[in-house]
Amino acid sequence: MSIYSAPAKIILYGEHAVVYGKPAIAVPVPLLRAFAVTRSAEPGQGLIIRAIDSGHDLPVNLAAEVDNALVEMAQRVLRHLNAPPPDTIIELRSDIPVASGLGSGAAISAALARAIAACCGYTLTNEDLNMLVYAAEQRYHGTPSGIDNTVIVYEMPILFRNQSDFEPFHARVPLHILIGDTGVRAPTRESVGDVRKLYEQNRSEIQKKLDAIGERVEIARQALETGDVSAAGRLMVENHRLLRDLTVSSPELDRLVQAALAVGAIGAKMSGGGRGGNMIALVTPETQAQVRQALLTAGAMHVWAAEVR
Repeated sequence: MSIYSAPAKIILYGEHAVVYGKPAIAVPVPLLRAFAVTRSAEPGQGLIIRAIDSGHDLPVNLAAEVDNALVEMAQRVLRHLNAPPPDTIIELRSDIPVASGLGSGAAISAALARAIAACCGYTLTNEDLNMLVYAAEQRYHGTPSGIDNTVIVYEMPILFRNQSDFEPFHARVPLHILIGDTGVRAPTRESVGDVRKLYEQNRSEIQKKLDAIGERVEIARQALETGDVSAAGRLMVENHRLLRDLTVSSPELDRLVQAALAVGAIGAKMSGGGRGGNMIALVTPETQAQVRQALLTAGAMHVWAAEVR
């Protein structure tokens, strides 16, 4: 038995605008992970993906056309490796809530790809894995920016511009982040599509919002690299307001953001696709407990803590 995994992610600044070529800052969340556990199968049994959450066994046949994202991902990896399906059972499970803006799809795809490659006697480079997971993201989301797969595959904070233009990002001082889960599941594809409709209906006005988000990402980068946490928090709040203008926030997200700020969070915003899912709050070690309690009182289903360095 072998175990392969990939982390969740949060976007600190720049979601949605990144789809239109603006920069974004994202970081992995190592405490929330997707796992692929490999077990030997009987000779001739082939590759079987066992989705623990759904209880389904999914056989992988390279010649078959199957409308299933996990099977398609497995086929994609095997074709990339030019390898036959190994006699292996791969069990998938995840700590990451689905449709919550934490990159659950990209994480499970990355863990699965690593497991398949290892069973075939290969180790995928990060570049190849990123390409393969991005293809899966296109299947999930239609026109993804590539930020989810990139931060999850490389498992490091990044300043992202596009799939081939990103760089490591380092905050000068540790950032203490709380992640609040609204419990509302909202597929990213839908919110991205709705912003696209707004953009097509009123291009000049929406472009101003996207430009403003992009400008705040660049300023936030400078603030974080120089240790100006106060400015970083203020820019989070401004980013949230701009995302709300793009109609991708929700009453649940707004309530959690307001609750965090009311008890001393340095900054707070929705994170990811929006319309539900998760928000983040920038806190200090001294305020972390009270902000966490405020989020739970305001309706958060779960609250996780993360540290960014």
